[in-house]
Amino acid sequence: MKVLNLQCSHAHGFEGWFASEDEFRDQLGRGLVECPLCGDAQVTKLPSAPRLNLGAAEPKPAAKQEVMAAPNPQLQAAWMQLVRQVMANTEDVGERFADEARKIHYGESEERGIRGQASREETQELLEEGIPVLPLPIPKGLKGPLQ
Repeated sequence: MKVLNLQCSHAHGFEGWFASEDEFRDQLGRGLVECPLCGDAQVTKLPSAPRLNLGAAEPKPAAKQEVMAAPNPQLQAAWMQLVRQVMANTEDVGERFADEARKIHYGESEERGIRGQASREETQELLEEGIPVLPLPIPKGLKGPLQ
């Protein structure tokens, strides 16, 4: 089993477990590898050094140069916790989001927290009507049952 350090185009770092390097390339080529945070399929493999236990003293680490600052893991964890909390405390109305938000705003439906999908135009119309909405990208891994 190979454990690879991966990164999406939004600099979210994560691990992927694959049977072999060829299996990783195959799944990547078929679009099956995606970021668990944002669902981005533009994934690259980060370089990693092999772990060798030779019994020798650990060498001093070389000065590390970072081209781009990595995202803060605590911030990513807090965002994931927020998404889970929103999902646990809202009703998924799917494609009916804009209609249901209007019904709640105008008192035609019971007041409750909802989530769903709306196009950019529908979102803009809701905001222009004074209906507060907040886009919240939900990772695909949280949308269905977690394996």
